[in-house]
Amino acid sequence: MAAAGVAPLAWAHQQIGQPIATMRQKTIDAVQNGLAFLASRQKEDGRFGNSPYAENAAVVALAGLSFMSQGSSPGRGLHGKTVNQCIRFLVNRAEDSGFIASPGHGPMYGHGFATMFLGEAYGMAPSSETRETLVRAVQLIVASQNAEGGWRYEPKSAEADLSVTICQIMALRAARNAGIYVPNDTVDRCINYVKRCQNPDGGFMYMLSQPGDSRFSRSAAGIVALYSAGVYKGPEIDQGLRYLKRHTPTDKTRAEEYYMYGHYYAAQAMWHAGGEHWQQWYPAIHDALLEQQRENGSWENEISPEYETAMACLILQMPNSYLPIFQR
Repeated sequence: MAAAGVAPLAWAHQQIGQPIATMRQKTIDAVQNGLAFLASRQKEDGRFGNSPYAENAAVVALAGLSFMSQGSSPGRGLHGKTVNQCIRFLVNRAEDSGFIASPGHGPMYGHGFATMFLGEAYGMAPSSETRETLVRAVQLIVASQNAEGGWRYEPKSAEADLSVTICQIMALRAARNAGIYVPNDTVDRCINYVKRCQNPDGGFMYMLSQPGDSRFSRSAAGIVALYSAGVYKGPEIDQGLRYLKRHTPTDKTRAEEYYMYGHYYAAQAMWHAGGEHWQQWYPAIHDALLEQQRENGSWENEISPEYETAMACLILQMPNSYLPIFQR
């Protein structure tokens, strides 16, 4: 049974949406320049750039999502070929276990983002190969959920953290949207885990096993985790949004840890909340991002310009509402 405030049917299959808000021309231009930069950085095998994160599944998945947020789909649209190359890269990385392998720290991050992207891509352009990879990836996520109800860096772990958990929840949401089976028990357990991670101030801790202070980035992720799991109302949402509003984008917040990662989730949280939450948040992060864009169309950070650019383009294109995972 669904708990109060939970809408299980929200995980039903959804069709690709239409823009429900008009983006300004300068925003469209900024996004087009960002996507052109990303497309120019893709290699023949689907990876992006030359940084140590070029082969990271999360970077490839986020780039693919940013192209689809603009209206391209696998094999169709301005960046249809680029999206197909992203799919091919991730399918080729999938192991027999279902794990989509990725070099670097915390491979379950990459697996979660990759599964989410494949779910969105499969929903737009079904193919047997994508479905097979997606089904096995989902089965691995379900089997890897630990006793706490969440996930950690590796497929099998006794502990969980909120940052990895949100990646898996959004992956499961995207998969179920595309018609892939996800057990209700898995959803119920992850909702319980996320709620237990909330601190009295409305923000979220990183791990239950190591309780700590709230932080902006993971608190934004916590709210989106609940939304993605079908929890749209309740004290957890209200308190979480109040906490986030203390971090409205300003010059000061640019120095915050995991700036773009945090705002990727904060933008989603405010988009789902709608109303004044979104009307106040989007113009602030929009203006901040446009100021930070480089002349070559990119955004840069210590991880990789491809990662940062994909995140920025996803945030700016939130009003397009093309992707089911970002639809209200």
